[in-house]
Amino acid sequence: MQAPWGVINVEPGWYISSQQPEEAEAEAEDLSPLLSNELHSPGSVGVSYGFSVLSLVNGIMGSGILSLAYVMAHTGVLGFSFMLLIVALLASFSVHLLLSMCIQTAMSSYLLIIKTELPTAISEFLSGDYSGSWYVDGKTLLIIICVVIVFPLALLPKIGFLGYTSSLSFFFMVFFALVIVIKKWSIPCPLTLNCMEQYFQISNATDDCKPKLFHFSKESVYALPTMALSFLCHTLILPIYCELQSPSKKRMQNVTNTAIALTFLIYFISALFGYLTFYDKVASDVLQDYSKHLPHDAVVRTVRLCFLCAVLLTVPLIHFPARKAFMMVFFSSFPFSWIHHFLTTLALNIIIVLCAIYVPDIRNVFGVVGSSTSACLTFVFPGLFYLKLSREDFLSWKKLGAFVLLILGVLVGNFSLAVIIFNWINNK
Repeated sequence: MQAPWGVINVEPGWYISSQQPEEAEAEAEDLSPLLSNELHSPGSVGVSYGFSVLSLVNGIMGSGILSLAYVMAHTGVLGFSFMLLIVALLASFSVHLLLSMCIQTAMSSYLLIIKTELPTAISEFLSGDYSGSWYVDGKTLLIIICVVIVFPLALLPKIGFLGYTSSLSFFFMVFFALVIVIKKWSIPCPLTLNCMEQYFQISNATDDCKPKLFHFSKESVYALPTMALSFLCHTLILPIYCELQSPSKKRMQNVTNTAIALTFLIYFISALFGYLTFYDKVASDVLQDYSKHLPHDAVVRTVRLCFLCAVLLTVPLIHFPARKAFMMVFFSSFPFSWIHHFLTTLALNIIIVLCAIYVPDIRNVFGVVGSSTSACLTFVFPGLFYLKLSREDFLSWKKLGAFVLLILGVLVGNFSLAVIIFNWINNK
């Protein structure tokens, strides 16, 4: 029996035909799946709202949290707060533009953290001189971790399978932020490196121990790129949307807003108390400061391991959008194949491991990737695609917002990248 006019039976796939009547299209747009070429289980319940939020938080939050205290030291408390809030709102708006277009037709930084932090974490539990041993060599440990843990988890065919690991990773990050708050009162200011110096210092009375509300220097150029990279979640939107329970654009937007709000809160707390602990002396990797000034603290050792676990559990999640994009470009006309799936995942693992091995400083990753790739994914591409695909009038608030997002992304990205390269040349 033929269905009456205006009623659509939506089949699993990538899009809804543009030939449908407008009323039926508007009714079905919130219910149509977005991705193909994956394993589908007809009638599957989907991933819950809570797990979707935690998966997105896990995808957003990671290595960027280590550098935000450093960013605050070079922008000031109020300057940092304003910029972080603006970037969070723009990230949410750009996701809204991406979701609005659904009906129309940097993993290396995480592994770099493992390479630099895991040898330090292991050496803190050892006594004696173990320099030169394989188990304190960052490159060797990185390869072992990727082969034993990251690659098997990345092979999972559905992103919903990582909901439990995302939950664990989120609580590790919360623990990380709480320890930074607590340890604010364990490290004196001005900073000392041994107990003898502590008796001869002036307590918290010098200018070095006063927070700056606004502060700008040549290092401030890393602020926006680092923040843009720290809120980059756009590549995960469609895979999570595809497996969301009762998927709709409104429900996915609520997932995104909740995830960004939670991330903003944890980012701000950890950056604020990290800055109030070390002030202008804070390093681009705040964990290095705690290891220097509290070298034998059991809580610091524990939080380092928890953070490494959180970062480690994030890497497989980032594989999903990268692998999906590659397979849609080269194998979109083929049914799902475990051979293609395995080889693509293996190739991506090799590429990001090589990048992590040969990048010397995490600040370089945040600066270059944040000002180029992250600026494009967070600001430029959502605005550009919406302007191109939307049929709305240019003076509508969405199109004007998309235009502002596009211009802001181009200006900020290019300016930041130019200044970073200029700083490198001068330093050399």
